[in-house]
Formats: sequence, structure tokens, C-alpha cells
Amino acid sequence: MFQRIARAVVDDIRRGRLVAAQRLPGSRALAEELGVHRNTVLAALGELEAQGWIVTHRARGTFVADSLPETPLARVPATRRAGRDGKLGFALPPEPRLMARDGNELPRGELHLSAGVPDPRLFPVDALARAWRRAVRRDGRRLLTYASPEGHPALRAALAAMMRAIRGLSCTAEDVLVVRGSQMAIDLCARGLLTPGDRVAVEALGYRPSWDAMRLAGAELVPVPVDAGGIDVAAIARAASRKPLRAVYLTSHHQYPTTVTLSPARRLALAALAREHRLVVLEDDYDHEFHYEGRPVPPLAAADDGGNVIYLGTLSKILAPGLRLGFLIAPPPVITRLGALRAAMDRQGDRPMEAAVAELIDDGELERHVRRMRTVYLARRDALVEQLRARLAGALTFEPPRGGISLWATVAPDIDIPRWLDACGGRGIHISPGSRYTFDGSDPGAIRIVFSASTPAELDRATSVMAATLVRNRRSTRASRG
Repeated sequence: MFQRIARAVVDDIRRGRLVAAQRLPGSRALAEELGVHRNTVLAALGELEAQGWIVTHRARGTFVADSLPETPLARVPATRRAGRDGKLGFALPPEPRLMARDGNELPRGELHLSAGVPDPRLFPVDALARAWRRAVRRDGRRLLTYASPEGHPALRAALAAMMRAIRGLSCTAEDVLVVRGSQMAIDLCARGLLTPGDRVAVEALGYRPSWDAMRLAGAELVPVPVDAGGIDVAAIARAASRKPLRAVYLTSHHQYPTTVTLSPARRLALAALAREHRLVVLEDDYDHEFHYEGRPVPPLAAADDGGNVIYLGTLSKILAPGLRLGFLIAPPPVITRLGALRAAMDRQGDRPMEAAVAELIDDGELERHVRRMRTVYLARRDALVEQLRARLAGALTFEPPRGGISLWATVAPDIDIPRWLDACGGRGIHISPGSRYTFDGSDPGAIRIVFSASTPAELDRATSVMAATLVRNRRSTRASRG
């Protein structure tokens, strides 16, 4: 109420109803006129005086200030654009070569089976809120000032302990850099460890934003085939023999998007190749936590005795992408270099949030949440597999993923994939075509279906729409692929 009164007085001054040096009614009279407590009026007057709109002279009263604060500019119409008619007064450099990708915002009621995100409805909001409040109450002054760009010490230590216990990495807090999501980690590695012209081997079916980051750093990307055993390490060796390679970027545990795991023989071959050619191996382990059959395979970094592997992790798949929390693990000289780069672009992370998440790790809440989500996602995977087999047995061929949050399916040659997925999208079901993940944009004859963010009932609705739209989107045998 006192703020509303203060705003009303300011509006009267701006309109000229109250002029400079004009005396205002006394607080008692004003309170009586407005029908509010006198303390409310005193609070409003105090706010106005602090902002410079009024002055109080002892024994004389309260007056509109002679020199008023700066008033805001007149409201600009929404159609007005920056610059005259939207024209720039300078030249833009050439457009960077980025891979086009869609946003994740969709109207309510639609199912987005293309974004690899956890279900936000299952996020432990209350636990995080309590941890955040405790952290700010306990260390508010330290958390709300400048600090190290490498991340909050408690979170670095908690992540290092978690990686030692769960993934077998030999690391300490000094080996951890906290970042705003794994994409920042990839970007920092690209800018800090590559120079323009460096050749980087990448999975020919893979993660386009990582390719963007490396291209922006001036790298020349070398696409390498992926099959049931993961990235073809022999092909990497052949590429390195023809012309030196600087780095390899791969998703070794649940290959993105096919979900296959790099075979043991290829893991050993890649480690030997990295030592021989002094390669930087960027291992993006984006959803290690969600493995449903057998024990998860340890990261390449766990067996790295040559100092070649930089491990990239994220909490986005565990908690929520909106938190923007990721990390990388590397020897301290790399952490120091990338931390300096991070400071130049972002200064530091969200320290109160980092402290809160460290508490969730230390008290076991994060581990309990992971166990709950693993059970939920396994049930959703099984529901999707059952529904696809019942409704689309002749259209899709796939193996149930042993881990991860998505399913990769080969589509029958007589199905027009773009038309089919467009028809599904028209009915609120959004699925990614395999061409979104190929290096050259070609059609691999496959689709990716994310099941983590949809309940079994929602997946039932999605597969029902897929089956209903399929009949109208089959091609004649003569026009089919291959």
C-alpha cells in the first residue's frame, strides 16, 4: 500500500498536479483522507524522500523537491526497432556456419518426444528450495559477491567425490570446473584447447551443438562412422595417418543418438591411439546415471593413465536443464586455463545455486533422486517398447536401449519420414528425424524418440497418433528408399 501511495504522488508530480516547492498535506491529514494508517503514509513519504521526489524541512513541513529525479523516456511504440527502420550503422561479419536446430518451446498439451530432457514434473523442487535457503542464510554475504570462476568449492568437492564413488574417476576438487551446462564445457574446451585449422574427429551421427562450438573455434571437423560398437576407432586411426588430428569428441557410454556403447576393444584402441598421437579426447558422458541392464561401463577417463581424456558431465539430465549446471574434469593446468576463459565470458556461475546443489549431493538427496528417476525412466522405456511393438511392428525396427533416455529406431523403407513426422506434429506429437543428427544432413532412415519426459499414458497417446498417421504416409515400393 505504501508503494501504491508513493507511485500515485510521483504520477501527480509528473503530470504537473503537484509542482516544485509545493507543500504536501501532513501525514495525519493524508492518512485520514486516504483511509489508511499513518505509518503507511510515513512509509510512503520516506520512500519518496529517498528517491528524491520530496524534501522535509523540520518545523516547516514536506514539499515537492525543487530538483526532481530524472524521469523515464516516453514510451516507445512496440513497432519501433533499434536503429532507424531497423538498419545497422555497421557491417556484420560473415554468418557463422552453424547447424540449424529447433527450439524446445511448444504449446501446452503437446508432447515433445524430441528433446532429451528429464521430466520437470518430477524435479525435487522443495528439496532444492530448502537447500538454497539454508545456503543463503548461512553464507549469503560470501555467496553474493565475486568468487573463483572454477565454481563453488563445496560443489567442486562434492562432484569429485561423486565421480570417484560412482564412475571410478581418480580426481579431486582441483580437477573439477563447474560450468553452465555441458555446452559451455564443450565451448571452453574448443576455445581453450584448439587452434584454428586443428582437425577434430567427431561421430558422423552425433550432437550438432558440439560441432557448432568447435567450428566457431576454427576447427576442421572429420566425421567418423558409428555402428553397433560405437565410433569406428580404426577410421580415426586412418584419418590420423593421412593428416594429423588434434582431438576426438565422442559420447562413449550411450552414443548420441543411437545409445550404443563403445565396445571394449575400441576403448583400448582409442586409448592407445590417443597416447600415440597425443590426442585430446573429449568424452561427453551426458546421461551416465540412467543405465537399466547390467552395470554401467566406466568412462574412458576412469582408465586414462596418459592424461589425454577430458571428462564432460552435466546435471541437466539428472535435475533440470534450466539450472544450467555442468562440469568437466581434467588435470589442474587445463582447469586453470579454461577457468580463465570462463571468467572472460561469464565471470562465475550461480554460487547460491551451486552451494545448494552441493548440499543435495552431500546429504544423499541427489543420489536418491537418481534412483527414483532410474526406476521411472525404465518403466517408461518398457511402456514405449511395448506400445511400439504392438502398434508399429512393421514400421520400426529397434533394440530396447540398455541405457539413456531415448530410443533409436530404423524406419521401413516405404515410409516417407518427413511427411509422417509432420503429420504427427500436426496432432501435437513431435519426434526427431534421424537427419537432425547426421553430419551432412542426410536421411539415415531412422527416428529418435525420447521417453524420459512423458508418462506411460502420454506415450500411449503418442504411439497411437504415430500409428494413425502412418497409413497415409507410406510410399509406393517403387519410390521407397534403397
